[in-house]
Amino acid sequence: MNMRDKITLATLRSMKRDRKPISMLTAYDYPTAQIEEEAGIECILVGDSAAQVILGHNSTLPITVEFLVTLAAAVRRGAPMAYLVGDMPYMSYHVNHEEAIRNAGRFMAEAGCDCVKVEGDGRIAGTIEKMVAATIPVMAHLGLRPQAVHQIGGYRAQGRDADAAEQLVRDAKILEAAGACAMVLEAVPPEPARAIAEATDIPVIGCGAGPFCDGHVLVLHDMMGLAEGPAPRFVRQYGDVRGAIRSAVDSYVSDIRSRQYPGDEHTYKMLAGEAARLAGRFSDA
Repeated sequence: MNMRDKITLATLRSMKRDRKPISMLTAYDYPTAQIEEEAGIECILVGDSAAQVILGHNSTLPITVEFLVTLAAAVRRGAPMAYLVGDMPYMSYHVNHEEAIRNAGRFMAEAGCDCVKVEGDGRIAGTIEKMVAATIPVMAHLGLRPQAVHQIGGYRAQGRDADAAEQLVRDAKILEAAGACAMVLEAVPPEPARAIAEATDIPVIGCGAGPFCDGHVLVLHDMMGLAEGPAPRFVRQYGDVRGAIRSAVDSYVSDIRSRQYPGDEHTYKMLAGEAARLAGRFSDA
């Protein structure tokens, strides 16, 4: 692997100032993290989307801190130089500030994350302030917030009218003032996304938020065509990994059934003369 300089928050801030787009993808395992590191990606998110694309749940809500910390540690081993973001799952930072700090600290200390991500509007500013005061960098998440899916009535774009868009901008400024070091902006039109990127000094990473953000993030399984069913409308599919795996598995099953596999080249040989000795023992019996 070609080593590179460690991507830090200073790197991302410099990229925003210089108008260099920031690339970000999800990863949930060591080999995928290696591939993303080799590609030179700046940021990797160990997302609570693992609940859906790894565990098969129909929302992000069931996943636990324990599970995500384990995944994040594997991703860190595979991508030591990327900026690693640990996604704090549902109810891991909502009960009280102490619990939020304790759970976030696990991502930092046990998994080696560079920051944690929390979903919430301006009302979560106090939690972010306490976490930042405890030396934990926090990435905010505005717009469509999957952990609030039951509250907002489904997976739908946010900020589509002027009042809602203005509120998003206000919330973004509140969260920046609270100490958020960066922000994910999901499923909003380009106009409020642009206003937020221009109104804040922190990197704004779009997820279906148009071309004017400082960077962009997708769920790897969507982008690579590995997830089941249609991808969100903002996803460009860069591969058909699901089709490639299905083709390989089909071929394997066919070879097993037709006895084409395993072949002689896939077997181990006994030492010279030992096969005859073994056969003799069974024939004597």
